Amino acid sequence: MTESEAQAYLSTFVSRETLDRLQIYVDMLVKWQKAINLVAPATLPDAWSRHIVDSAQIFPLAAKSSGKWLDMGSGGGFPGLVCAIIAAEKSPDISFHFIESDLRKCAFLRDVARQVGISINVMSRRIENAPPQNADIISARALSDLSKLCTLSYRHLATDGQCLFLKGQSAPQEIDTAKESWQMSIKTHPSVTSDDGQIIEIKELRRV
Repeated sequence: MTESEAQAYLSTFVSRETLDRLQIYVDMLVKWQKAINLVAPATLPDAWSRHIVDSAQIFPLAAKSSGKWLDMGSGGGFPGLVCAIIAAEKSPDISFHFIESDLRKCAFLRDVARQVGISINVMSRRIENAPPQNADIISARALSDLSKLCTLSYRHLATDGQCLFLKGQSAPQEIDTAKESWQMSIKTHPSVTSDDGQIIEIKELRRV
C-alpha cells in the first residue's frame, strides 16, 4: 500500500477534518522523532501506510461506540491515538486512556492530542502497576506476545470487554500458546496493510 493509497483508503470512511488531524499527527511524529525514538526510523517515509492505516483498521472492529478504550504500551500512539482521532468524529462517546511508562512518549501523546483538539487521558505507569481500568476495549501493537498480552489485559478488561491486538506472521503460533493458559472467544481478521498481518479479536477472556 502506497502513501497515496493509504490516504485514499482512509478518505472512504473519515472526513477531511479527520484527515487533516491525522496529517498534523504525522507531521508531529516526524518532528519529535528527531529527539525521541517513537517508531523505526526507516518507516517514517511510509507513516500513513505503516502506522496510520495499520492502526485505523482496527477501529471498525470495535464492538462498542461508547465506553472506555484502553491502549496499552502506547509508545508513539499506535494504534490508540489514531483510533482516538477517528473516534472524535465517529464515536465521540468513547473515552480514550493510554498507559505508557516512558515520560517523553507520554508528553508526545498529550501534545498531539492538544494540537488536534481531542481529549485523552495518559497514565505514566507500567501496565502491571496501573489501577484496574475496567475497559470496554483494549488495544495494543508491537507490545508483547499474545500470552503476555492476555496477562496484562485481564485485570484491566471489563467483564464483557474486547481486546484488539495487531499481530504479524507469528499470530497462529501465539494463539496456540496462549490457549494453553487462557480461555477466550477469538477471531482473526486479515490486515489491510500486510499480507502476513492479522488483527486478533478476543472476548470472554478467562484463565484456564
